Amino acid sequence: MSVLNEKPKIGFIPANRGFFSSELAAKMRQETIAAMEKLGIDVVVPGDDQTEVGCVQSLKEAEICADLFRAAGVQGILVGAVNFGEEQSVAWTIRETGLDVPVMIFGCQEEETLTMDTRRRDAFCGLLSIGDVLRQIDAKYTVARRPICYPSDESFAQDLDWFVRVCRVVCGVRNARYAQLGARPDAFWTCRYNEKQLQRLGATAVTLDLSEAIGGATAIADDDPEVQAIVASIGQYADVSAVKSESVIRSAKLELFLRRFKEENGIDAFGIQCWTSIQANYGVCSCTAMSRLGDEGVPCACESDIMGTMSMHAAMLASGNAAGLADWNNLHNEDDELANIWHCGVFPASFAKTPPKLGVQEIIASSGAAKYEDSQGTVEFVAKPSPLTLCRITQDPDCGWHAVVAEGAFEDNPAVTFGAYGWCRIPNLQRLYREVLLRQFPHHVAITQSHVGNVLWEAFGNYLGMNVYYGAQETPGLYTTDLPF
Repeated sequence: MSVLNEKPKIGFIPANRGFFSSELAAKMRQETIAAMEKLGIDVVVPGDDQTEVGCVQSLKEAEICADLFRAAGVQGILVGAVNFGEEQSVAWTIRETGLDVPVMIFGCQEEETLTMDTRRRDAFCGLLSIGDVLRQIDAKYTVARRPICYPSDESFAQDLDWFVRVCRVVCGVRNARYAQLGARPDAFWTCRYNEKQLQRLGATAVTLDLSEAIGGATAIADDDPEVQAIVASIGQYADVSAVKSESVIRSAKLELFLRRFKEENGIDAFGIQCWTSIQANYGVCSCTAMSRLGDEGVPCACESDIMGTMSMHAAMLASGNAAGLADWNNLHNEDDELANIWHCGVFPASFAKTPPKLGVQEIIASSGAAKYEDSQGTVEFVAKPSPLTLCRITQDPDCGWHAVVAEGAFEDNPAVTFGAYGWCRIPNLQRLYREVLLRQFPHHVAITQSHVGNVLWEAFGNYLGMNVYYGAQETPGLYTTDLPF
């Protein structure tokens, strides 16, 4: 079930050219709007009382269209060559909006096989001119995977859905606010990041010392009605019979603190110092609160891993489903394409096949870093069979951005371990693993239960300026310097 409720708002430029039929242009304009609305898109487009047949072909009409897009704050722009299309008006509209949002271009197919009497569109030619002028004004754009089509085609609906997801990722990441609660564990150099580099990309890190989070949660009364409501909700979320009631109350108070902090600070996702201070000084694992927030569309990364937070956020925006942060934990000893994708117990419960249950973080407790009774609160289960996209964003010391994207599937397997996990089959896993090592990605990877690798490829590479490695690339692009195969 989708964790995203916001209706996407997309601007539509029906690019017209006066030498061609306005009647045919109007027909394709209306069919495109109908296709967009069928997907639940809030369409922003000039009305036929604002421009000739509601299309754009002159400087004046371009300015009208740009004003509409800017006022609405569109998340993306769809350019349709409803006939040959006036390329200058397209370029002017996009430039005048002042909006740095994704753009997708497509052209409309001819009505019939050409004859000497056919009223023709010639969008196949015009779309080339539109692409060229966008290059001239340095506007990045996406090309539909089937560039010339009818708006009523199923392929167009698929391309449009893909583009909307790209828009969500790009706009979401560029405007994100990621809360970092506490420092990363000292041993985890893999969780280092450059905050100034993050800000230049558009996202903001909002920091809070872990002691303030612990103090804030502690100050909330056990009998607070909101706490008691969360306690009851946790009992529905997972089996709590193996942990103490005090542990559940502490989890509820921490969750309430995080919810309030999120609302007060406009937080999109969290990176939390989940061990070992919170166990030793507050008396519970943060996993329950993090898992539950993640299931509501607020990803929470372990070990204050803000690059992991960003990766989860992007994966969630691409799929519309909850995201988790996992370790590339274990290669199956009998299968080179099967990996254990695991974490202590922080995955969203929507991932689960087996009933989720609250347990103890055995690694912390058995090491003596915290008492057993203070290390409760992990959410343990085996993941259900499902498609899976894995992704990871990282920075290099020279302020470059890099991302890896892979697709696979959770499947049933008799091998067992503790925590929350699934066995994920990834084609050519050994090659992918070698690339992860050579391209210097860390051990944390974001996961979401859907195949959206191509969305992330386009968003990361074309619009966010990252060097992307995608081992199953479907769309030709310029986002990596070497071939993916």
